Amino acid sequence: MHATDFLKAPEQQPLGAMVVLSGAERSLKLEALAAVTRMVCGADGEETSVRKFSGKETDWKTVRDELLTVSMFGDRRLVVVENADDSGRKASDRKKNSDASSDEADSVGSDGSVAAERNFLSTHRESLEKYFEKPSKNSLLVLDVASFPKTTRLFKAVDKGGLLIECSELSGADLTRWIQATARERFGKQLTRDAAMLLPELAGPHLGLLDQEIEKLATYVGDRPQIDSDDVKKIVGGWKAETTWTMLNALRDGQLGYALACLDKLLVAGEHPQKMLGGIVFVFRKFAVASSLARHKLPVSAALKQAGIFPRDIGPAEAYLRRLGFARADHIARWLLETDAQLKGGSRTSERVILEQLFVQLSGKLSV
Repeated sequence: MHATDFLKAPEQQPLGAMVVLSGAERSLKLEALAAVTRMVCGADGEETSVRKFSGKETDWKTVRDELLTVSMFGDRRLVVVENADDSGRKASDRKKNSDASSDEADSVGSDGSVAAERNFLSTHRESLEKYFEKPSKNSLLVLDVASFPKTTRLFKAVDKGGLLIECSELSGADLTRWIQATARERFGKQLTRDAAMLLPELAGPHLGLLDQEIEKLATYVGDRPQIDSDDVKKIVGGWKAETTWTMLNALRDGQLGYALACLDKLLVAGEHPQKMLGGIVFVFRKFAVASSLARHKLPVSAALKQAGIFPRDIGPAEAYLRRLGFARADHIARWLLETDAQLKGGSRTSERVILEQLFVQLSGKLSV
């Protein structure tokens, strides 16, 4: 179960003998753990009924003894092992084999030998599996892990007698829905779909940061019930975002020189090229979609509207597609993908030149 689903009605979920919080989205882990703590220890029980251990420093005997300890206040207790699958080595030095069929997570040494990773989860996996045979009635065990492969016996035991809460990052439509739901449920604001899609392009996909940005937007609009993409551009991106959209509008309107001048200003100010590409993709992939729809006999204005272009931008957008030509427009998606690959290390060309080349392509100044 994903954490976003769990948090909608946590009290309806049976916790069983063990709860596993799996994934890299820290804000979701904190929210899920807080909900589990309230369910087990009550609203005021965190200080007296929760015991936390570091997975790199503890062992099963210590955790087991804590699970068997009866609370002097008569309440159930929560025993949390944080970073339970962290061996303390840098992630870049690890062998990525958490999905292997073996029940032990292994690491490969420089000499090719294989040795078990030294972390709480792999070291005490068998003990954790046996724990389900006779779990504590007084305490609930919570494991905080980065990943939890489905191929292990422990996963099957948790699936049967516990609860796995996936705290992974959201993306695509799921992330858009989460952003809109957060704005509506927490702040009473309607966040338009375009604004919800734009927000992670500017702020990144981490939910904790997005939540803060939504709060800032809600404060900015005041009594106004709706948050639109102009609000996002102004508040989340600051002057860099404003310059980015000015740059993209200039590129759309055939002002290539001005667009390149804006690009230079952003690069000199330290704006990350990959982040800028996110804004470019956000705008120009709509033209690619509209071009495809128009080729299926849909009027250009209707195709642009269906692709997500704002009504006020339909006129300039239609002029852009006609100036570019449908033959070139059909290549927009490929140009964007190639640029993304080049910026991620697929080319020795400088990032500035890669983006400048994309601008020339999108402007229609180069032949296909």
